[in-house]
Amino acid sequence: MSKEKSLSFFRTPPHNYNCAQTIAAGFDQDGLVEAFKTCGGGRAPEGLCGALYAAMELAPESKRAEMLESFRLKNGAVACHELKQTFRVPCPQCVATAAELLEAARKDAAA
Repeated sequence: MSKEKSLSFFRTPPHNYNCAQTIAAGFDQDGLVEAFKTCGGGRAPEGLCGALYAAMELAPESKRAEMLESFRLKNGAVACHELKQTFRVPCPQCVATAAELLEAARKDAAA
């Protein structure tokens, strides 16, 4: 459900959120939406995909490395520039993958 909610915010008026902001909004972390404003378009720390960066920030710390590797396996890379230039992965796919991984990490941590 949070995957669909996240995608509904991506570059959609009136919000026009970037990839990182959509993850925060999709997971009801409205207080982080503004903080993630500068994390889209390859500007997340270390050039990470913004959606992945936001998902990892919202995930339990014990799940972050696993999420990073799962994202790489599904999309070919974790850096925004490489995702776009080399693998031609569209942003909505990155948002969907990051949201799915965050949902799974939270579910695993709760079990």
